[in-house]
Amino acid sequence: MRVFVTGATGFIGLAIINDLLSCGHEVLGLARSDKSAAALIKAGAKVHRGDLENTESLRQGATQCDGVIHTGFIHDFTRFAEVCEVDRLAIEALGAALVGSDRPLIVTAGVALLAPGRFATEDDAPPEVSPSYPRSSEKAAAAVKAMGVNVSVVRLAPSVHGDGDYGFVPMLIKLAREKGISAYIGDGENRWTAVHRFDAARLFRLAFEHARMEVKSDKVQRFHGVADEAIAFRHIAELIGRGLNIPIVSKSPAEASQHFGWFYHFAGMDCPAHSATTRKILNWEPRESTLLADLEHSTGYFAS
Repeated sequence: MRVFVTGATGFIGLAIINDLLSCGHEVLGLARSDKSAAALIKAGAKVHRGDLENTESLRQGATQCDGVIHTGFIHDFTRFAEVCEVDRLAIEALGAALVGSDRPLIVTAGVALLAPGRFATEDDAPPEVSPSYPRSSEKAAAAVKAMGVNVSVVRLAPSVHGDGDYGFVPMLIKLAREKGISAYIGDGENRWTAVHRFDAARLFRLAFEHARMEVKSDKVQRFHGVADEAIAFRHIAELIGRGLNIPIVSKSPAEASQHFGWFYHFAGMDCPAHSATTRKILNWEPRESTLLADLEHSTGYFAS
């Protein structure tokens, strides 16, 4: 099958492309720049020029393929509401190109805010869209589902790790290096989830293949990209401290707010999540290293 991939040259996107190609699929990747186009060609994919804000380019890419894996997102937290709106419009454009067919659309979301304080499952509804959380990926997925599109959602853990990671954990390492301490809040028992990028890539491919075969239903199928289901944040902070050879410090909520700044709410997240249903339906079993193992053994996270 020929798959249109957005976010194709990103940390997860390139891993998805490699996994799809290794399993005999063809890939058409969205490229905004010459550099991205060259990376796609090097990976063995075909190039479709455009970007997430050019909805016509998205429709054209989707029309040429047997389905879409949408991982593209503009990671600019300084204009979060704006880029969330870009994502909503992109999903709607991709969906519009698939109406009237069985071709699947796989949309990316997250597990972090599904069920604070308890283990989230695939049955949990997405958080309500609000000014404090404007991301509407799942709401947009439901809207295109109502149009008859074969849409599924892959919810990713807040940490997708591995070589080349530039997400939340590298942000924590950068902050710890700048502050000279690795901190956690209170007892540090708030829980994060994680998944290796290669396991996540395989999950996207399995979700796509499953969507091609499943009988249509009225519900959006949800899958959880979660390997480590509950990691105490303190353990992450401890490995960062050891990796940088700096003190590991507990902060009160008031102290932590000043220490972490805008990252405070992420540092305090308690967002454990299960992926049992995903594993059962897709026969997906994570097989790569855990986040803590990556932090303990990979030199890439602590390279200056």
